[in-house]
Amino acid sequence: MTPTQPDGPVKMVVRALIVDPTTSSPVVILSRPDENAYLPIWIGVCEANAIAMTLEGVETPRPMTHDLIGSLLRNLGFSLDHVLIHSLDDSVFLASVHLVNPSGEVRVVDARPSDAIAIALRAGADVLVSPNVLERAVVSESSEEDAVREILERMRPEDMGEYEM
Repeated sequence: MTPTQPDGPVKMVVRALIVDPTTSSPVVILSRPDENAYLPIWIGVCEANAIAMTLEGVETPRPMTHDLIGSLLRNLGFSLDHVLIHSLDDSVFLASVHLVNPSGEVRVVDARPSDAIAIALRAGADVLVSPNVLERAVVSESSEEDAVREILERMRPEDMGEYEM
């Protein structure tokens, strides 16, 4: 665990979207805005594309799947409060989407982290990570370049979980 890490979920931002040169698998790297702590999550190609399009501000003529989800939520009266990457189970990250309706009722929906991140980026919602996940998977380095190098060097095929290619 990083020394300044609080007890509750930690707000993180998408820092980079890279391709693992060994497996050609996309990796989204989350980071804490105020320190050099990085969380790599191997994701699918379609989810990487959805995240990249949002990060690059690309608008599509027709709604993509994550746009459709946002539209459905708004039309049903819900807003996206945040997404939470809450667990790491057998090298697979688990996440949830936290929704709120106008009367304050909260609904929590299970999601893959990659989908949750793509939806959060489109909605401008926070991406939170549980401290127990950070304790097990965060990489702390002096620079982003060193962190990416460390992430790629320490990976084993079994670490890629459900997205192994």
